[in-house]
Amino acid sequence: MSVEKVFWQDPYLTSLNAKVTTVNDNVLTLDRTIAFAFSGGQASDSGTINGYPILRAEKVDLEIFYTLEEGHNLSVGNEVLIQIDWEKRYRLMKLHFAAEIILELVYQNFDHPDKVGANITDTKARVDFAWNGNISETFPFLQSEASRIIEANLPITSDFSDQENEERYWEIEGFGKVPCGGTHLKTTGEIGPIKLKRDNIGKGKERIEISLVNP
Repeated sequence: MSVEKVFWQDPYLTSLNAKVTTVNDNVLTLDRTIAFAFSGGQASDSGTINGYPILRAEKVDLEIFYTLEEGHNLSVGNEVLIQIDWEKRYRLMKLHFAAEIILELVYQNFDHPDKVGANITDTKARVDFAWNGNISETFPFLQSEASRIIEANLPITSDFSDQENEERYWEIEGFGKVPCGGTHLKTTGEIGPIKLKRDNIGKGKERIEISLVNP
C-alpha cells in the first residue's frame, strides 16, 4: 500500500503526524505525508521528519521515499511529525498555477505547439516549447489574458480522474480541465501579478519564464 498523499487533500496543511512504514539506512517511507516529491516539473517541498531535514524526496510509482541525514534514530512503527516550509510551498503553488494558466492559454490560442519541458521552483517557473519564431510576440496577449483570469479570482477545482492510479486534474470552469498531479491553489487570485520573460534556448525551442511580481 502506497503512502497517503495528504498534500492533495489539503495543500495548505503545514504539519502532519504520520507513521514510519519502512526504513533502509537513511531512506524511509511513511503511511501518510504532506511533503511533496518532485513530479511534473514541480520541485519537492523542503521540510523535516521528526526534526530531521528531508534531504531528498523521490516519487517512485505511487510511493515516496524520503532521504534523511545519516544517524537518525527512526525505525518502523515510529510516530513522527512532518513539517514543511510553508513559504516555499506557497510560492511553488503560485508559480505552478501561473505556469498552468500560461500553458493552457498557449495551447488554446496558438497552433498547438509541443511542450518540450517545464520546471517550477520557488523562485520562477519555466515552460519550453518547440516553436518557430520569437515567442515573446505572444506576451501581450498572454499577459493580458493571464491577468484577467488571476484578477477574476476564479475557483480552482482539483480532484482524481482515476483514484486507483492516482491520476488527478485541475479545472477552472469555462477555461480548462487539465491532467495534473501538483499541489493547487483554491483560487486564481492567490497568484497575484506575474511577469513573463523570453529565453531563446535554440534549435527551434523557445522558453517562457514566469515570475511573481510580489513573491
